[in-house]
Amino acid sequence: MKIQRHWLATTAFALLAPACLSTAAQAAEAAPDAVADAAEGGGLGEIVVTAQKRRENLQETPISISVMRSDDLTNRHVTSLVDLGDGAIPSLKVAPFYSRNSALIVNIRGIGVLSDGNQPARDQGVGVYIDGVYLGRAQGLGTALFDIENVEVLKGPQGTLFGRNTEGGAVNIVTKKPSGEFHVNATGGVGNFGMYKGEVHVDLPSIANIAFKIDGVVARRDPLVKNPQQGQAGFNQYDKQGLHLEALWKPSPDFSADYSFDTSKDESTSLYLNLLAAGTNTQAALGTVQPDRVKTANVGVPMQPSVGKVHGHRLTLEWTATPDLTIKSISSYRKLYQDQWDNGSASTTMSLSPSALAAKGAAGFTGTQFARYSLALFNQNQWSQEVQAIGEVGRVKYVAGALYYREHVSDNAQAFYTNQFTNAAGSAYVLRQIDYGAQAIDRESHVTTRSVGAFGQATWTPAVMNDAIHLTGGLRWTKDMKHGALTIVNNALPINRDGVSGPIGLDASWSRVDPMVNLAVDLSQDVHVYGKWSTGYKSGGANSRSQNYDAFNPETVSIFEIGAKTEFFDHHARFNIAAYAGTYKDIQVDFQRPYETGGVRTTRTTTSTINAPGTGGLHGIEAELTVNPLAGLTLGASYSYQYVNIPATVNPYPNAAGVVSTVAVPIYQSYTPRHSASGTLDYELPMNGYTVRAHLDGNFDSGFYANVSDPVYTGPGAASNVYQPKGDKAFIVNGRLAVGDIAVGSGDAQLTFAVWARNLFNEQHVFYKALSPTSGLNGFFNEPRTFGGEMNIRF
Repeated sequence: MKIQRHWLATTAFALLAPACLSTAAQAAEAAPDAVADAAEGGGLGEIVVTAQKRRENLQETPISISVMRSDDLTNRHVTSLVDLGDGAIPSLKVAPFYSRNSALIVNIRGIGVLSDGNQPARDQGVGVYIDGVYLGRAQGLGTALFDIENVEVLKGPQGTLFGRNTEGGAVNIVTKKPSGEFHVNATGGVGNFGMYKGEVHVDLPSIANIAFKIDGVVARRDPLVKNPQQGQAGFNQYDKQGLHLEALWKPSPDFSADYSFDTSKDESTSLYLNLLAAGTNTQAALGTVQPDRVKTANVGVPMQPSVGKVHGHRLTLEWTATPDLTIKSISSYRKLYQDQWDNGSASTTMSLSPSALAAKGAAGFTGTQFARYSLALFNQNQWSQEVQAIGEVGRVKYVAGALYYREHVSDNAQAFYTNQFTNAAGSAYVLRQIDYGAQAIDRESHVTTRSVGAFGQATWTPAVMNDAIHLTGGLRWTKDMKHGALTIVNNALPINRDGVSGPIGLDASWSRVDPMVNLAVDLSQDVHVYGKWSTGYKSGGANSRSQNYDAFNPETVSIFEIGAKTEFFDHHARFNIAAYAGTYKDIQVDFQRPYETGGVRTTRTTTSTINAPGTGGLHGIEAELTVNPLAGLTLGASYSYQYVNIPATVNPYPNAAGVVSTVAVPIYQSYTPRHSASGTLDYELPMNGYTVRAHLDGNFDSGFYANVSDPVYTGPGAASNVYQPKGDKAFIVNGRLAVGDIAVGSGDAQLTFAVWARNLFNEQHVFYKALSPTSGLNGFFNEPRTFGGEMNIRF
């Protein structure tokens, strides 16, 4: 921790010393309408965010925030959150959960992603919100996005205002509201891989002070890797559909009621897992090594899309009780169904150990089963109620509120082999005749979670230094309660430590207080610096892949952050930078342990979770630069350095032979590239009767670990160690060229034609790598180049 403090202090001096050349007295000298004047004369416009529960200028909000606006999403051809996985925001990592686009890993600053959040009683460390409503599950995040105004990525712990499961930060998605005027915005397009996409956004005129808005989206793509099996789905295809209805009633200037309903369906298939290098096992003839991206799988398998269905209701009431006090209520109910069908790993299961092959003799691979089909069903419903009071008293701005959240989740999973070799060489196979409904369940569990919380945050601006100092303090109390049961493990009733078979219950609760202190100083109207300390946590829970369903406690982070937000060159340039350092405690770490039956350990494994002893650390830097050097041209660059240290941890569980290791195993922070960067170029050229718009972005990351521990580790520097591989470095370029503002007819209708490309140069890298000494090295490649054209009309 001393090293971290020294690092933070040194970085603080380097960041803030140049800014300190300006004095706080300068804040009063600049005209209050400077931003408006700059916008009229070009320059960079104001970005409004809601990170502190009220609408504020991004540059005056003392939090590290990155924002993707509607035009940014269009330029990058973003259909769903998974498309932000190319590195658009360097400190944000979005990736499929293993091979499944039906569930996403969302990670900010490398915090909270060690565990499997694809389970009922486990949570992720980053909160995802849409219009103030928390989305409780990793499933359902891959659905198509509706009409987005902003995607705000709030970095670092957001435990005070956003609460539980925001130890890494929060992704706050804000949609466009009904305008009360008639407008239509429709887009249709096609691309390679049989891709098509359509969007329609209709604003209707107000009737009896009620404004209506309708959003419809469809998006489809054929598989990126073909499945040789006739009549079966391919790998990494999708079909997304969604409908959103919203009504905004404003009977008076002081009151509004905003109701929305959305329903979505997402049908997607798993990614294809390549065998990159063989292990010590003998490969079947069809089990070929595929070190490069392929267009067709080396063997056909049964495959069907995973279907996710989501619908939800939201009612937001807002009452301006006095000019200085607004009362807000957000009520929500959401329901999620997700099945997950994953048969993308066939190429990595076509091998036998030398001893197994010798035991089979001349039969060789004959009769050997392969292609493990994993099926999982997931049901969730959630209800939440939040109330907020947002106001001012003298020189104090405040936010206070309370939240109740309840969700019920159940899941089950089964896995079996779908294919079988019919000859000794392993070059021919048949599909097994399988009654899917009769297959035994490998695991099953359910849990009900309740969370209550109360929070408050106040910012005081004392009457000194021309109101240039702002001191903020915040506090949140939360209590989480989880009640459920593990009902099946390895196709049988669980067996507890007393040898009794039957469901194993979970009945646990935790309470927590998260504070925040922030000191911000306006060195001038365009230079703002701040120092912040805050904490956050990820809820405790239980592992449904375990045998005993032991509860584990929350994990926590505590972070010191300093930052500067600056504008210069008459609002034609903007530079924001933040540095942070902190501690990471009670980290939830998974270990494999043998399944026991009748007091005998077997070679089958389960996965249990513990809170690792010791204290970890983390630190990093985030910087963003935007420049408008001449009319119509905007350049942007952003960079993130993030380092997470997790103490080596001893596996407390015995192996199948009953031996308990005393060796502390290194733990890698997954899905966390040390270095990430993104650069953008946007150019707009007005012509006679139309406008040309061009966009180009490049995104780099230095690679990351996808698994948290080494396949074999017997001690520091031991010759027998087999180390976990790191994913490849990546550099992805996306582009868009559009001709727009083409007048149609005598009204105000305008047409835009555009062509776009993602991964423009067809760059290839393996973002996920996993190594087994016996079965070899396997991994997932990034998506190949996709491209297309589209037309938009709006009036």
